[in-house]
Amino acid sequence: MSEMMDGVRAEAGFGLSDPAVIREMSGLEYLRGILEGRFPAPTISRAMNMRMLEIEEGKVAFCGTPGPDYCNPMGTVHGGYMATLLDSALGCCIHSTCAPGYASTSIDLKVNFVRPVFPHTGRLIARAHVVHPGRQIATTEARLTDENGKLYAHGSQACSIFKIPT
Repeated sequence: MSEMMDGVRAEAGFGLSDPAVIREMSGLEYLRGILEGRFPAPTISRAMNMRMLEIEEGKVAFCGTPGPDYCNPMGTVHGGYMATLLDSALGCCIHSTCAPGYASTSIDLKVNFVRPVFPHTGRLIARAHVVHPGRQIATTEARLTDENGKLYAHGSQACSIFKIPT
């Protein structure tokens, strides 16, 4: 079943991939499969109205369009939305460097919010790149901007690299 999100058809829809399939390919191959619709996008992508825009080894971009459903009591978009968009880009950026049979998981996440986001702000883009592609711990950083390049937040993350259990 195909679903539409942000004007793009995801042929594989949303869901989880079989860990046995993931183990057989590099992180970059797997993430390209999600981007190309050969594997399902994670369900959080649907819930948060976000998706991967582009991927190459050590670099990734995600976009998301927050609406009124993501607002806090003050009427601005909740910081958790921006943090989730950054976390997705930061984590996938590191995963793109993983060899077959390996994956990554977050150790920490640091986000600096520099201005409020409102429902009318429009599409946000998180662009991440690897700072240190370690064998056990890798680090990355990202910027969250609108489509005109205006900065809303920036962040960094460290991830642990581990062997996917059989």
